[in-house]
Amino acid sequence: MNLMPLDFADLIKARDYEGIKALAVSKIPFVIAALAILIVGFLIADLTGKLIVKALKKKKADPSIHGFIKTIVVFILRTIFVLSAFSTLGVNVSSFIAALAAGGVTAGLGLQSSISQFASGLQILLNHPFRSGDFIDIGDVSGTVREIKLMYTVLVTLDNRRVIVPNSHITSSNLINYTAEKLRRIDLVFSISYEADIERAKQALRDVAAGSELIKESPEPVVAVCEHGESSIKLACQVWCAPSDYWKVFYYMQESVKLEFDRCGVTIPFSQLDVHIIPEK
Repeated sequence: MNLMPLDFADLIKARDYEGIKALAVSKIPFVIAALAILIVGFLIADLTGKLIVKALKKKKADPSIHGFIKTIVVFILRTIFVLSAFSTLGVNVSSFIAALAAGGVTAGLGLQSSISQFASGLQILLNHPFRSGDFIDIGDVSGTVREIKLMYTVLVTLDNRRVIVPNSHITSSNLINYTAEKLRRIDLVFSISYEADIERAKQALRDVAAGSELIKESPEPVVAVCEHGESSIKLACQVWCAPSDYWKVFYYMQESVKLEFDRCGVTIPFSQLDVHIIPEK
């Protein structure tokens, strides 16, 4: 891009210093206008960046993208105003814009996968289907969200493994967020023998649920017969707790129900098979 107009170049070659002086004086208003465009443009760009950050905070977007989006927007606006200033000075910026557009297309084709990851990251950070600290399931992997980046998301599994998941995989898969709601239900099934007292067993389950401060009284725990198995009656027990207390309550119920059944004399049967021998006639 040639920043020196052709008339200046011709005058310099001809060593016409008076002409150079006169032409320079005639360009002063354009220089002032270009400087004004740069000053006002940079102020507008900075103000726009601040307004965007404010809007992102109001939308409760993840803080990790505030600075990034602000930088991109400010850079684009400043570039536009710089080109406008050059155009005011008589500089032909069309070839520069064309080269920039061609380079952008070429880069876009070469970085198609990265751009897809980037777009998916923005979608996650703006729509926030999950946040840092949430426990999520993405089909083949589940864990607690540790970090949300523009290109990938970091999960930590229950056995403390660190998993890096590409953001495009997250946005294209079914996602379960276990901690998005304030309460989570635990569905449990306990077996008792056909000879056991069903009402006593059901009351034992209610007593165990009432004995934990982590189990919510509302919604009320549900205890009911759910199946007549081959060797046992199956009782369903549904209790509610905070998502963060899920495993504590799960393990508490498994141990405490066995102890309570033993105390109440409710038998938990082994798998059994009745064999009837038909005598030969």
